[in-house]
Amino acid sequence: MSTQKVSRSSSISAGERTVKVAAFSILIILSVLMILPLYIMVSTALKTQQDVFLFPPEWVPRPAVWHNFIDAMHARSFGRFFYNTTTYSILGTFGEVISSAFVAYGFSRYRGIGRNFMFMILLATMMIPYPVTMIPQFVLFKNFGWIDTYLPLVVPSFLGSAYIIFLLRQFFNTVPVDLFEAARLDGCSELRTYWNIAMPLCAPALASAAIFGFMYRWNDYLGPLIYLNTESKFTVSIALSSFTSMFNIVPWHLLMAAGLVAVLPPILLFFVAQKYFVQGIVVSGLK
Repeated sequence: MSTQKVSRSSSISAGERTVKVAAFSILIILSVLMILPLYIMVSTALKTQQDVFLFPPEWVPRPAVWHNFIDAMHARSFGRFFYNTTTYSILGTFGEVISSAFVAYGFSRYRGIGRNFMFMILLATMMIPYPVTMIPQFVLFKNFGWIDTYLPLVVPSFLGSAYIIFLLRQFFNTVPVDLFEAARLDGCSELRTYWNIAMPLCAPALASAAIFGFMYRWNDYLGPLIYLNTESKFTVSIALSSFTSMFNIVPWHLLMAAGLVAVLPPILLFFVAQKYFVQGIVVSGLK
């Protein structure tokens, strides 16, 4: 009997090892495929204009031309574009998170007739394609006199986001009701309970919402393209798209260098805040 148990356990462990090896192999292959475009971008950014079109391609530039990054930044006023994008991203993200958290708290804590119906209507707005509302919004903001300003990009953020409201509402639902009742017995007003109890407990979810909002606005191209006309107000995404129009032959090495600099802030933000990002997805309010 003992011999059969040992052989059976050894066969099970061998099967588990095979499954793990296969799973890790697939993950490694997928990781390489995901990293390959970024590596090509870095490699191209460190080449000369002539080396970009070599075939077969030179995977490791020799020598690496680090001056491409300086040339790319001097080719256009990227310092100004970075400032514009950072301002737009921070203001829009702040307004979206604060307003969405307030609405999500109301949907989570208050009971009333039609609450679920209103929440379903809110979620249904996520199904509306942006091209459907793009022209009416443009006409509305044009009548307000907001064209060629950041108001059409920032002000709607202070009205909340359906996706962020849904995310934060699910997190608020996990906070024990006893905490709110204890705060009410201690004399806390509803606003103070929201600010001093609910918001600190939902910090991981708020961080996740902020990461989503910041990355969306940093990479946003269509919104600034529609509402901004003056070059000094352009964002990084528009500057990169118009980068090629300045040259007769596209300087791919400079374009990749500028693009690499443009993607660094979201990447750094994710690595710095990934702890809170993961917590916002998996941690409950009780913890």
